[in-house]
Amino acid sequence: MTSIRSAVALPLAAVSLALATPPASAAAPATVSVEEARLDRAAPQEILKRSGFASLAPEFADALADAGSFAAAERTVVRYGSGLWRRAVDRAQGRGAAGGDLSRDDDRPLYWSRLALTRELRTWQPGFGITEEGRSRLLDRLERSSRGQDSIRHPAGKGVKRILLTGFDPFTLDRDTRISNPSGATALALDGTWLRTSDGSLARVETAVFPVRWQDFADGTVERTLRPHLSKVDLFTTVSQGRPGRFDIERTNGAWRGGFPDNENLSRTETVPVADAATQPQWTSTTLPYAAITAASTGRFPVYDNTSVTELPVGTDTPVVRPDGPTPGSAARAGGGGNYLSNEIAYRATLLRDRLGLTRLPGGHVHTPVLQFGPENTDPATGTVTDAEFVRNRLDIIAQVRAIVAVAAGSR
Repeated sequence: MTSIRSAVALPLAAVSLALATPPASAAAPATVSVEEARLDRAAPQEILKRSGFASLAPEFADALADAGSFAAAERTVVRYGSGLWRRAVDRAQGRGAAGGDLSRDDDRPLYWSRLALTRELRTWQPGFGITEEGRSRLLDRLERSSRGQDSIRHPAGKGVKRILLTGFDPFTLDRDTRISNPSGATALALDGTWLRTSDGSLARVETAVFPVRWQDFADGTVERTLRPHLSKVDLFTTVSQGRPGRFDIERTNGAWRGGFPDNENLSRTETVPVADAATQPQWTSTTLPYAAITAASTGRFPVYDNTSVTELPVGTDTPVVRPDGPTPGSAARAGGGGNYLSNEIAYRATLLRDRLGLTRLPGGHVHTPVLQFGPENTDPATGTVTDAEFVRNRLDIIAQVRAIVAVAAGSR
């Protein structure tokens, strides 16, 4: 197995040295997060071992211990974060040794490895001392680099289309710690790949993965990642896991958080918090070519143009389901994609599109089918971390997202 320490080189110029000399007063290390605490369960440990990723956290801890300054620690953090993303992408796309018997399409090694690294970083106590601000900065660098958020690189020039696609971490992990997220697996499978669109043109896909945490979204992680790229791409789509047995192209997104607990077991029930709330619309709409997508043959799962929303009509406080979209002046309570973080990323991305004046840019949200285990492997208390049907379902979803994107990019 190739070491990230030796395999990934980072130019010194790419690393900010703004905090090279932290203040003398150092903060005590924080306790581990709710997500990190799940690492010690049996399923995450098995996933790490069976993917060949189990050694990364100890290796990272050793590298941190060798860092004699904040600047050196920051270089180490970015090297390992970007190395983890690259290794997960390479594994998903068949490059290098698999490192274990889990199928290459599995997104879970990336998720659990990232948490193993953040846990090491959160509890690390360097000899030179570190402030709470400094540790937070390092954690942010690790998060962004290990999610592909800071490595989106589309080719310049004419003759090629540029596509930006995002996925999510696994979630509902207290219900079943074995969970995989097909949107995250799709991001790994498609990052940096080329595809032929339905109109015959060539397209390059770049991807990133987002956390299932309310606070990160309130802090602007979506806008920070997407803003530099939307004016340069020909199409973007956010992707998440939706309903069993079907794809949905979500027509309308709502400005409402419904409160379902996130991966930190935190809830938020409120209007989606964005900059310049005074001009915030209650609804945003897809500009993906939903008619062309739903009419095309893209795979074994049916694909629907989902127009339903839940609203508070003008003058009432009683939620009403509207199958054909919102009525004028209504307040959002759920978009077509619900009122969890999948709806929110779609809302934020399309609102950013509109605020940047990119109203003709195709963009929106694709909900994949729920990724299901085989019928004999549904009980998390007795089930295995993978099975043949689970792998087949994930591979079929990935292939169908790719086909949907090809149709969308060729239908302008």
